[in-house]
Amino acid sequence: MSPRPASPNTIASGTVAVQGTSGDSIHDVIAVPGFADGTVLLLARDQTAERNLRTALIESRQRYKDLVESSSDFAWEVGADGRFAFVSPRGALGYRAEDLVGERPEVFVEAPDDYAPLPFLADHPMETVEMWMRRADGTSACVVTNCLPLVAADGAWRGARGVCRDITGERDREALLARARHREQLLNYIVGTIRDEVEPADMLTAAAEATSRSLGARGSGVFRRVGKAAFTVAATYGVAIDDEAMDDRIGRLDGDAGAVELDVGGRPVLAAATHYRQQVNGAVFLWRDAGGSAWSDDDRALLADVAGQLGIANEQINNHERILKLSRTDGLTGLLNRRAFFEDEVPRRISRLNHDGGHAALLYLDLDNLKRVNDVHGHQRGDEAIVFFRDMLLEHTRPRDAAARFGGDEFALLLDRIPAAAAEERVRDLMARSVELQQFSGDDDRPMGLSVGVAFYDPATGESIDELVARADAAMYAVKRAGKGGYRIAEPAEGNAGGEQA
Repeated sequence: MSPRPASPNTIASGTVAVQGTSGDSIHDVIAVPGFADGTVLLLARDQTAERNLRTALIESRQRYKDLVESSSDFAWEVGADGRFAFVSPRGALGYRAEDLVGERPEVFVEAPDDYAPLPFLADHPMETVEMWMRRADGTSACVVTNCLPLVAADGAWRGARGVCRDITGERDREALLARARHREQLLNYIVGTIRDEVEPADMLTAAAEATSRSLGARGSGVFRRVGKAAFTVAATYGVAIDDEAMDDRIGRLDGDAGAVELDVGGRPVLAAATHYRQQVNGAVFLWRDAGGSAWSDDDRALLADVAGQLGIANEQINNHERILKLSRTDGLTGLLNRRAFFEDEVPRRISRLNHDGGHAALLYLDLDNLKRVNDVHGHQRGDEAIVFFRDMLLEHTRPRDAAARFGGDEFALLLDRIPAAAAEERVRDLMARSVELQQFSGDDDRPMGLSVGVAFYDPATGESIDELVARADAAMYAVKRAGKGGYRIAEPAEGNAGGEQA
């Protein structure tokens, strides 16, 4: 609308919007009357750009205000007196804005002397400076700040302003990731150490050492269980600890509970059950000196991971031992088979006897008329007879002796470190018991019995294992040819005195 003078001699002013092809334009108009012919002088000034600029500035300020108030960052300004003159309305670090304004910023900074200069008092532009500050609840916060100094026209410092952002959560996450990576590196080292071992039994020893070194333990122990049997010590490293105290605690460990802390004789102990397919098959213990440092969350997490790997290793060792046992033993009796007896046990024991000068006796044993038992009563009855003899044989052996079944009706027994007289007495006792085998006989004409050939071993003769075996075998067949059901002492090796007896 055009301005109209209130009276013919009054100057009027107003704002006029003029429509144009590119939009409305705003003009300030002044109407000056007083001319003789009634003419009015109109003075117009285009205010479109200024109005638009003012509107944009207002919107910009409001936008900045909204962003500052909604941001997790906080803006601040420090005056020439070195005190907060402005802080974002929302406050910072748990403080209200009014709690901070008028205070010196260094009061809220941890170790402010470590900064030169303190960003709140910056005399030059500073970017991404990390500081540790105290929250209102007393906890620490890591903040990163960007700031600029405020300088007067004469170059005098008038304060500083900037923005701070709380990055404590980010730093915590970075620290967690770093710790996780460190645990992963240690776990890879431990697992790699285990896998580098060729012998399964050495895996646990390597694991005990690697775990102790990785976690700064003074000692460690790995326990293993086969089936429902009791836990046994499979590997140890470093300073020893009371095994019985460990045994008492293994049964209380839960395979799903992870690593737990114990106190054993004043020592801080960290323990975890090992398991495979939800079945506990062992445990791992670490200990430090009495009064030593406590175990951290990272220590517990790493040991839990190690326990998971050891559970697999324990199962692998169990499987290896089962396979090894199957390859070394007779399936029916559980005694050593021919290969294990002659390729492992006899050479190892003879080698020790040669070193120590001890004596031994090798017995070749054959069950008489076992075939008749199978023909008349069936193989199941024959198997029962073999198992019965196995039990009888074991009753006449000591833990140091080695018993074997070669298949069918043939057995062998190495009596380790025994004088000839004692060995022969053992044979006589066995022969006396062998009459109990007659209960399995196929018929009265061919009763079940036992034929035994005995060869004594003296390291002084230098006799080979093959020669020893040949003498025992020959003595046994001599009994067979003589009618079965007895024993014979083999001819002595060259250099020995002795004879034979039936």
